[in-house]
Amino acid sequence: MILYPAIDIIGGKAVRLDQGDYARRTDYDADPLDAAQRWVAAGARALHVVDLDGARSGAPANAAVVRRITAALDVPVQVGGGLRSVRAVAELIEAGAARVILGTAAFRDVEFLDTVLAEHGDRVVVSVDARGGMLAAAGWTEQTDLPATEAIRRLGDRGVRRFVYSSIERDGMLSGPDLEGALAAAQAVQGTFTYSGGVSQLEDLEALAGLRQVNLTGVIVGKAIYEGRLEVGAAQALLDRLH
Repeated sequence: MILYPAIDIIGGKAVRLDQGDYARRTDYDADPLDAAQRWVAAGARALHVVDLDGARSGAPANAAVVRRITAALDVPVQVGGGLRSVRAVAELIEAGAARVILGTAAFRDVEFLDTVLAEHGDRVVVSVDARGGMLAAAGWTEQTDLPATEAIRRLGDRGVRRFVYSSIERDGMLSGPDLEGALAAAQAVQGTFTYSGGVSQLEDLEALAGLRQVNLTGVIVGKAIYEGRLEVGAAQALLDRLH
């Protein structure tokens, strides 16, 4: 299981939001590359980068920052935020993204999803973001009445094999992972997925590994790392032992 330190970008800065709320924002690094280099030096084997400006506007806004990160570091970087066109996906891959993370457009534009899967296959990840067990969209600003597990099943039927499952209520709250949601996601996923939301300490990683779901292959952690509650190297070493 891989630990993915999260680097969320607004206005060119590395930030964290509480429960996806743009009004509840904490700035951490004026240059996201500083955060990326710090986490890789600490032992990160991959990075999770989200263009929050892009997620809100519907078009990538921080591709130049992504390019600087991928050029400077020799680890896979998965990138999402505002990817709603074939061109936007291609531009991020050209900028060095190892994988691209789709959100809203994967559900609302079947032709787009099919085209991107046909062109990029295993490099495509779809993020399923749940609030109260239901799918949220448009950078978490819109709520649907579609169960997140049903969304996962529908996407799997269309050929999606890589997912991120995010618990919005837990995101940025350091309140522990949504184990029930993670287990439900594991049972719905055809392929593999990465969990995100609420991880604050090593015991949280132990709890996720304790679900014993072989398709849970990664954990995204943000605020706990920035605030020194979880050390990257120790977290990755623990996951290596447990999984």
